Amino acid sequence: MHADIEPLDRRALEDISASQLRALIRAGRWAQPTAGLARGYVQANVVILSDRAADAFEEFCRLNPAPCPLLERTPRGNYEPRASAPGADLRTDVPRYRVFRDGELDPLEPTDVRASWREDLVGFLLGCSFTFENALLADGLPVRHVELGRNVPMYRTSRACQAAGPFRGNLVVSMRPFPAQLVERATAITAEYPTMHGAPIHVGDASALGIHSLDKPDFGDPVPIYAGEVPVFWACGVTPQVALRDSKTPFAITHSPGCMFVSDWRDTDARRPAGTSSSKKVSEVRT
Repeated sequence: MHADIEPLDRRALEDISASQLRALIRAGRWAQPTAGLARGYVQANVVILSDRAADAFEEFCRLNPAPCPLLERTPRGNYEPRASAPGADLRTDVPRYRVFRDGELDPLEPTDVRASWREDLVGFLLGCSFTFENALLADGLPVRHVELGRNVPMYRTSRACQAAGPFRGNLVVSMRPFPAQLVERATAITAEYPTMHGAPIHVGDASALGIHSLDKPDFGDPVPIYAGEVPVFWACGVTPQVALRDSKTPFAITHSPGCMFVSDWRDTDARRPAGTSSSKKVSEVRT
């Protein structure tokens, strides 16, 4: 689908700034997942929908803060996320998008949605677990999909989210395997990022979440789980995409799973060590 885009070396994108990465994305130079790229910057899930549905969607986020931690809501018709990335453009600065019409997903994943933009649209940015991966790596913990240059595996679960207006659906989770002796450390680190999905919601047996095969994720790529490792599951920001389909939302745009918007906020802005207050700027809803 993107054979016309000149490939870049993923490793060369690990240490560039968020604005540099967005410029490459806007120019059509990068149309792949963003895990491990522009390390040190907050990554975000994207949901764009009509202002008629925006308040109900914000309530859905409020009721389901683990999968939908709200970072920013843009004003009606405004595609610039002024709080998190002044000058950025939500229509062009995501590697790949998904477009939903009456809950049905367009099979094409465009790299630019300017042609689909409408003046009644409102953008939402939600926290993403890619943000805390830099802290895991810095502490020496393995992040398998980053090691392999793959997208994180994501799975639909049997756990229902709390409904708000038309929005309803089951939770989606991301999975990262860790050696059993490192699970506690991974949990402690990620718990310090409550606006980036926070601590894992489940460790171990995937069937407890209604997941039948870890080798067949619903989104993203499978990753190997080695001897002595256990799967660890986090609430995932792809959850709203399930809600958009189940609610048959008339029109919506999202990121393609794993292809995130990268903001100018630093991951340290999102970190809240145990015992500190909740004053970090990224944990506030911005308009």
